[in-house]
Amino acid sequence: MKVLFTGLGSIGTRHLKNLRAAAGAMGLPLKVWALRSSGRPLPAQTAALLDGQFRTLPDGEVWDAAFITNPTSLHFETLCALRGRVGALFIEKPLFEHTAYALADCLAPGQKAYVAAPMRWCGTMLALKQRLGRDGLRPYCARVICSSYLPEWRPGVDYRTVYSAHRDMGGGVTIDLIHEWDYLVELFGAPAQICNFKGTYSDLELDSDDLSVYIARWPRMLGEVHLDYFGRTYRRTIELFCADGTLTADFGAGILTLPDGTQEHYEEPVNRRYEREMDYFLHYALDDAAAESLNPPEQALTVLKLTLGEM
Repeated sequence: MKVLFTGLGSIGTRHLKNLRAAAGAMGLPLKVWALRSSGRPLPAQTAALLDGQFRTLPDGEVWDAAFITNPTSLHFETLCALRGRVGALFIEKPLFEHTAYALADCLAPGQKAYVAAPMRWCGTMLALKQRLGRDGLRPYCARVICSSYLPEWRPGVDYRTVYSAHRDMGGGVTIDLIHEWDYLVELFGAPAQICNFKGTYSDLELDSDDLSVYIARWPRMLGEVHLDYFGRTYRRTIELFCADGTLTADFGAGILTLPDGTQEHYEEPVNRRYEREMDYFLHYALDDAAAESLNPPEQALTVLKLTLGEM
């Protein structure tokens, strides 16, 4: 299997390591190349996972799979350059930095593509979805929060230099933490109405939005969503207020609290969700009969429009 990576920052490196591990477990031979814009040498352990590196795309070269893991602001032009040359695309979230692009301009007809949605593969999220489906719970209201401290996201990396801190690179908490809206839409569908306030309010040195707050209305439910870059205590939860009590999923702690107060534990390393996601993508990429992925670009674009208040 020939694979291309278009960026090897923290998330690209994570996917590369998980790809090698998953392919090894499957007995799948790999040849992996990296398209790099930086001239800085890669860490030795990362370089050892590659079969080659180049600065420009070789003419006429095709790949079985490609990971679009460079900054969000470069996704569209990268997809255009690879149009018709890749069997299956793994596109890191968010899809684009804005919604003005047309998918037909960068994706060939029938292109197999999956947009990253790792929260869907979290053990606590999988248990939550099972409970909602099995127990028939109907929430009256959903309250969602993702609060974390951006300088601590990437140990050893100055947060001021990464895309998250810069609006022109596709950063900002509104689309950087698009996971929350992705899983809300997966659980309940798109809301009928949404209102969003966002901006830069903390003392962090960035020019992107560090706080984004939403109120949303579904036909039979209201929702509140809070996203920030400055919370010094990590919080990532959803509370669902139902007739018999509150169903709470604490994704950071790995605990699902049922309406009767019973706690179910799903603690696991954070990388486990990415491993499940990689297993899924490899099987999707290898399945000649598969067409639409679990998170196709069309759906990811709809979520992006929701996130940006354009629906």
